[in-house]
Amino acid sequence: MSGPRARAGQHRRRGVLALALATALGCGLPGSAAALVGDLDEGGIREAIEAGIASITQDDFADEWQLRLPGGEEVVVATPFSRLALAARHATMKGEALTEKQQKEQIDRGKGRIQLLVTMRGGPSRSFARFYQPVVMVGDREVKASFVQNERTPLVQEDGRLAARNVYVFPLEGLPNGAVTLVVRGAPPEQKEVLRAKIDLGKFR
Repeated sequence: MSGPRARAGQHRRRGVLALALATALGCGLPGSAAALVGDLDEGGIREAIEAGIASITQDDFADEWQLRLPGGEEVVVATPFSRLALAARHATMKGEALTEKQQKEQIDRGKGRIQLLVTMRGGPSRSFARFYQPVVMVGDREVKASFVQNERTPLVQEDGRLAARNVYVFPLEGLPNGAVTLVVRGAPPEQKEVLRAKIDLGKFR
């Protein structure tokens, strides 16, 4: 498909991605390549703010932190860099500049943990994601989530499928600055695996 309808679809999708990133960052999420193992230095802070200011003309700004899976699922990995960049983007759109206090709030929020916003498809029941249980696999070792919020009011998509946006928070301690696997299972006793996604934590700013 090409032409106005295709472009409209692309803009709608980009809008959804930007909203997903904003939602995840608003919930308080950490970790990126360098930020997963430490704080942003002065250069990183400056770069994040500059990236956020420049992003007001970029429809695909959120794509950098978005992982799209073959089944239509999406994972947003928020980092100190992306949090700060998004805050600078929002401030710029309002004709304002971030204060040092606002910068520090964005950098400090979510220290010691990583948060994933996972959009999963399912149906027909609106409660399909209610009892999902996530873990992060580091080799054969499972890291359990410290916070799980499965959406109970999924959105109906254009194709009629339901989409639940679930928030999963994991402690950074014990996670490598590299590849891990997010595994989401259903409720006991079956605990059927409903999602498996490899995430390279080291690739995100």
